[in-house]
Amino acid sequence: MKAAWEELGTEYESSSSVVIGDADCTVEQGLCSKQGVSGYPTIKYFMAGEKEGKSYSGGRSLDALKAFTADTLEIKCSPKDTSGCSEKEVKFMETFKAKDGAAIKKELTRLQGMAAGSMKPDLKQWLPQRGNNLKQLD
Repeated sequence: MKAAWEELGTEYESSSSVVIGDADCTVEQGLCSKQGVSGYPTIKYFMAGEKEGKSYSGGRSLDALKAFTADTLEIKCSPKDTSGCSEKEVKFMETFKAKDGAAIKKELTRLQGMAAGSMKPDLKQWLPQRGNNLKQLD
């Protein structure tokens, strides 16, 4: 797994939205304890603005890690450069550009609640994209 992780880091080293890192929990015991790491290797991921990592339970191959990173973590679309955005994302951001910070926070809270529920796969995939778009506007 170490080789796959290092290659993933190399692929994303110039990314403006993804940082791949690691911590040696035999050295960084305080950090690892704070993040609830008790077994090794443990993969945690952080969405923009979050201080607590979420546990990753997907595959450990390079292909699985790349797919998760591209689908969940990488921000391909931004309000400043919509060239990487789908029409759906542009329309969504336009709707929220006109709203204040409180409305954006309310929508983020609603999306987080939805993530815990069950829904069609295409809708579930759209949740992180909406969240990332909103966090960039906030």
